[in-house]
Amino acid sequence: MSVKVAATGDAELVARAERLIPELRERVAAGERLRRLPDENVAAVREAGLFKVLQSKSFGGHQASLRTHIEVVATLARGCAATGWCTGVVHAHSWLMGLFPWQAQEDAYGGHPDTIIAAVISPRGTVKPVEGGYLLNGFWAFCSGCEHAQFLLLGAAVKDDAGAIVDEGDFLVPVRDITIRDDWNVVGLRGTGSCSIVAENVFVPTHRYLSLRSAITGKAPGIERQQGWLYRAAAVPVLALAITPAAIGIAEAALATFMERLAGREVAYTQREMQKDMVVTHLQVADAATKIATARLVLLHSADEIDAAARAGETMPLTKRARVRMDGAWAVRLCLEAVEVLMLASGGSGLSESNAVQRAWRDLHAINMHGLLNLETNRQMYGRILLGLEQNTPLI
Repeated sequence: MSVKVAATGDAELVARAERLIPELRERVAAGERLRRLPDENVAAVREAGLFKVLQSKSFGGHQASLRTHIEVVATLARGCAATGWCTGVVHAHSWLMGLFPWQAQEDAYGGHPDTIIAAVISPRGTVKPVEGGYLLNGFWAFCSGCEHAQFLLLGAAVKDDAGAIVDEGDFLVPVRDITIRDDWNVVGLRGTGSCSIVAENVFVPTHRYLSLRSAITGKAPGIERQQGWLYRAAAVPVLALAITPAAIGIAEAALATFMERLAGREVAYTQREMQKDMVVTHLQVADAATKIATARLVLLHSADEIDAAARAGETMPLTKRARVRMDGAWAVRLCLEAVEVLMLASGGSGLSESNAVQRAWRDLHAINMHGLLNLETNRQMYGRILLGLEQNTPLI
């Protein structure tokens, strides 16, 4: 049975995220020690309804715009990078759920609109067709937030009897049916709990399968029953954009911390010069702030273009879809470049584990190393499209 939700304005969702910043910031160190989100963070975001920004209104979500998604996630990331990141990917997964067969959406959200869905969308596993569904096997690394999820979306290749791949899809699986490996031992985005997933002969009913090829071409089964325009948006641009906005909040928080630390700070091996008074500091702060602001504008522009095409019921042209991927990679790189400047200007004290600038520096490196946000990969992809060459990936 579908669940209805009272209308909530976009500004109110962002305001709720703003109100969570102080308490999220208090638990950053705890999240890094746990290597996953503190339970209190998950409860706070859930209570504020902020996991449901892109979730269908038919199943208790807000079904807001991509611009709102960016602002909410960036705001949460100012308090806690890991919470911002995990919220962003949950948004992506709830949006993707809107394309699944209706019964799958009922399974996940019917009567439980606060369900959290983690995922590894890329087809790293395999499935074998059996009566009534599929048997899923595989290993999936980097499943952010899986320890707080109730369901997973796991990507797998679908093969015919001869072993040829005929489709790639995502399969909705209850967390109880898989194994989570406690292997998230990393230096960046440490608090996201992005552990690996193992599935062994997990039965998945037919209706819990979504063809990625169909989703990319706008022919997913769940679209027609959805009200509004959100789920008519181009799939790859939405999923690529969804993982970018945490970078903005992380960089903004680092800049704020850097400027706060300038008060009374002398520069070592000078004649007791104050860092805040040095021209080089003015240039560094200006450059960092401008890079971060530019990144925000780039991502908001992408969000508005995706939303506009969906509202108009138009297919987003290939060049624009490719540019969204390129712009996402470019924006998170700008955030990294901004914080790199601040980190190098922080002196030896910047290396302290308690220093928020070095934590942001680590987290932004992790975001930039995500396969979908790799700048060189996206530059090559976008350049090929601009030159009219054959695309080198279906994920555009």
